[in-house]
Amino acid sequence: MKTIAALQDLVTTASLDMEPSADELDAIELEMPVILADVDLLDAQIMTIDRTPTELDERRIRRARNRVLAARRDLTNRAGTVLTGGAA
Repeated sequence: MKTIAALQDLVTTASLDMEPSADELDAIELEMPVILADVDLLDAQIMTIDRTPTELDERRIRRARNRVLAARRDLTNRAGTVLTGGAA
């Protein structure tokens, strides 16, 4: 009878040795403006978790949401123009 630990060891050892490929790193770099805009929005929302948002807080959250939407729009527009794999 085989133990689960022996099987688990093989799975975790193999999964920890993998690193992202160049294509995956390029995709992350392409999405970085969206990621940073999402982080700014989360920061603005976290600041108001334990208190009632002031007018300044609401403005900060609204601007952060607009930056997220703009970054997503730009990413979508850019993805539509990028041709990969020799596509004509």
